[in-house]
Amino acid sequence: MAVYTEVSVTQASALFKSLGLGPLTRLEGCSGGIENTNYFADTVQARYVLTLFERLTATQLPYYLRLMAHLAAHGIAVPNPAADASGQVLHSLGGKPAAIVNLLTGACELSPGPAHCAQVGDMLARMHLVGRSFAMQQDNLRALPWWNDTVPVVLPHLEGAQATLLQSELAYQNHVATLAAYAALPRGPIHADLFRDNVMFAPSAVPVLSGFFDFYFAGNDAWVFDLAVTLNDWCVDLATGECHAERTQAFLTAYEAVRPLEAAECSLLSAMLRAAALRFWISRLWDWYLPREASMLKPHDPRHFERVLRQRIANPLTMNLFSSHQHPYP
Repeated sequence: MAVYTEVSVTQASALFKSLGLGPLTRLEGCSGGIENTNYFADTVQARYVLTLFERLTATQLPYYLRLMAHLAAHGIAVPNPAADASGQVLHSLGGKPAAIVNLLTGACELSPGPAHCAQVGDMLARMHLVGRSFAMQQDNLRALPWWNDTVPVVLPHLEGAQATLLQSELAYQNHVATLAAYAALPRGPIHADLFRDNVMFAPSAVPVLSGFFDFYFAGNDAWVFDLAVTLNDWCVDLATGECHAERTQAFLTAYEAVRPLEAAECSLLSAMLRAAALRFWISRLWDWYLPREASMLKPHDPRHFERVLRQRIANPLTMNLFSSHQHPYP
C-alpha cells in the first residue's frame, strides 16, 4: 500500500454515501505496499479499506474484485468488495478506478511459528479448491512473460555476479516452462502475493487466522507456484533466506491434508520455489531502481530475494522430507 493519488474526505464521503456504507468519520493513508493508493476508512457502521488502482485497468480489475466476492461467498475469509445498487463492485474516485472492501480484524503476524504456517497452508488449499468454480479467467500478469520483459530493464543496474545469476535463473525458468510436467500442473486462480503482511490473525492465546487480503496480483496460474510464493515468505529465515524446516513441515502437512499435491507438482516444487524467488527479486529490483513518486512509499530491499534464490538453488527442497504423503519422486 502507498499513496499516489490524494483523496479528500469530501470526495471519499460521497462514494461511501452512494454505497450505503454510512457517514465517513476518518480517512488515513496507508504506508505499506507499493502498487496502489490505499486509505483506511472508518464510518459509523464499520471499518473499510479504500483502494485507488494506479496500474491495473478498469478492464483487468473485475477479475480481482469478483474473485474476492466469490471466495467470500464460499466461506474463505477475504475482504468482500462493496457493491452499488446495480451490483457493480468497481467504482471511480479521483479519476482512478476504485474499490472499497471491509477491513479484516486482527493483525499481521510478522514472526510466525509452525501453528501460524499450518493455518495459512490449510486456508490456501481450501482457497485453491474453491477457486475451481470461479468462471472468470485472467493470466497472472507477473508471470514468465513479464520476467522476460523486465529483466533487460533492471540488468544495467546490477553488478556482475548479480547479473549473471539473474540471467542464468531466467534461462532456467524458460526451460522449465517447456517441460511436460510444467504443462501438467493443476491451475486455477492464485493469490500470488500471500506474504506475512497480507494475512490477518485475530487476537487470541492461540493463532486464529482471520483472513487473506490484497488480491491485486491474483491471476490464473499453477497452484504450486502460489504454494512456492507463500513458502518463500512464511517458511524462510528473513535474515538469511534459509528454509525453516519445522514451519515448512507444518505448512505442507496442513496444505496436503486438504489438497494432496499431484506428481507433477512434487517434481517441480523446487523449481517453483526458485521461480517464486526470481519473480519477487525482479519486481523489487524494478521498484528499487525505477521507483514511482508517491507519498509514504517504502520500496522493499531486493537483496532479500536474491538471498532466497541463492538458498533455493543451493538447497533444493525434497518433498519426501516434508510431505505428509509418501511420494516416489523427489
